Amino acid sequence: MRSSSKLTFFLLITIWVFSKTCKGRVFNFKMHHRFSDSFKNWSGLTRNWPEKGSFEYYAALAHRDQMLRGRRLSDADASLAFSDGNSTFRISSLGFLHYTTVELGTPGVKFMVALDTGSDLFWVPCDCSKCAPTQGASYASVIRQLKEHLMDFELSIYNPRESSTSQKVTCNNDMCAQRNRCYGTFSSCPYMVSYVSAQTSTSGILVKDVLHLTTEDGGREFVEAYVTFGCGQVQSGSFLDIAAPNGLFGLGMEKISVPSVLSREGLIADSFSMCFGHDGIGRISFGDKGSPDQQETPFNVNPTHPTYNVTVTQVRVGTTLIDVEFTALFDSGTSFTYMVDPAYSRVSENFHSLARDKWRPPDPRIPFEYCYDMSPDANASLIPSMSLTMKGGRHFTVYDPIIVISTQKEIVYCLAVVKSTELNIIGQNFMTSYRVVFDREKLVLGWKKFDCYDMEDYNNFPLQPHASMVPPAVAAGLGSNSSTGSAKEARNKSLSSIASTYCHSHAFILTSLISVFLVCLLS
Repeated sequence: MRSSSKLTFFLLITIWVFSKTCKGRVFNFKMHHRFSDSFKNWSGLTRNWPEKGSFEYYAALAHRDQMLRGRRLSDADASLAFSDGNSTFRISSLGFLHYTTVELGTPGVKFMVALDTGSDLFWVPCDCSKCAPTQGASYASVIRQLKEHLMDFELSIYNPRESSTSQKVTCNNDMCAQRNRCYGTFSSCPYMVSYVSAQTSTSGILVKDVLHLTTEDGGREFVEAYVTFGCGQVQSGSFLDIAAPNGLFGLGMEKISVPSVLSREGLIADSFSMCFGHDGIGRISFGDKGSPDQQETPFNVNPTHPTYNVTVTQVRVGTTLIDVEFTALFDSGTSFTYMVDPAYSRVSENFHSLARDKWRPPDPRIPFEYCYDMSPDANASLIPSMSLTMKGGRHFTVYDPIIVISTQKEIVYCLAVVKSTELNIIGQNFMTSYRVVFDREKLVLGWKKFDCYDMEDYNNFPLQPHASMVPPAVAAGLGSNSSTGSAKEARNKSLSSIASTYCHSHAFILTSLISVFLVCLLS
């Protein structure tokens, strides 16, 4: 009994000390989008880059989104393939939206991978039979610029034989989905991801190795997390292009995705957030469950293939409340927002009836029906506001419902909602100005208006939540159309900030700085 009492006392003291010293861990990655200025400078391929804000720029984004819708339909048709958590079916240009630098193996090898919330498998080029080149004249500028911004970075090929921590994933492993292609129970597990268009695919074998993470808690602490990923031996289509030379990082709900693995290993809470700032600068935080004052709505979970799907019950345009209910994918991998009728017609027609500027006929280069000539004395207050009411009654104000297209002769703005015949998608443009939380434990989507560049605010919100408040329903502003300087200042501030730490329930917080997202909406 005395021994038991001493043990109990010791445990209580230990818990008290731990509670006083607990610090959440912040793992930092820098991320860059293929159309961002930084990645454009790195690649040296300025000739084929669409000018930001031009018709060609938004046409390119819309083309990618159209291919995305094809991928989503294929996902639904291929539910058996997705239920086992391995194969995904998508289109060539999807997945090249957000870039992060990761380090794999021992010794560590760095990769610049594309982030994709719409797929699950993390893969990198490996033991290549057919992969994107990592050397040559076209890559000289890439390597030079990457080393300037990301220090010791090279376009790499993963070799399991050169990593002392690499482990074989056999066909009897729970992660192995394509056992029908196995040679034997203990042979390497094969994988193959096929894409809807452009004959794009990746195939190889599954391996397990350490993903290197770092913390910012007053002193750098290195954390090694074992993750299962694809050793991509054969790539085709877009994966042979410079657009994605180093692989893809899946963020989906399936068990093989990196967030799922990190949560299962007890390294993070089963949740992550993305913060969407103006001009495409933001960040991603693994383990972040948000704050008590955030708004929330439940996910509609399909057991055979779970995705980040929510229900919208009403849409407010200006002062008009539209009773139209629909489900939609909340997808950071989509540039614009897509709606199926009757929601599309009712929302867009109400916006048009309230717009005071001159409507112009649709331009065949872009998919937007409702575009207007911006008058010289344009005022943001004249642009109709928009907000969504989610299941549960919470409101989601849309701060960027429009895009601004500028040419040498004119300035045009359009309602950035595209008519879809099959699928509703809440795209990245509607998420601007928010920290969006994908809480897979509670199965809810959370959101809060947020300054992505305020590191102190970002790291203190669990301990010092702000008063609960729903942002006012205001229209997207036009003032930042020429605010390149302020965007650059914010970018530099975010790069140079050092995260403070705090105690987070369940696990660590993985904060990724400088996510330059695809849609740089001019608000």
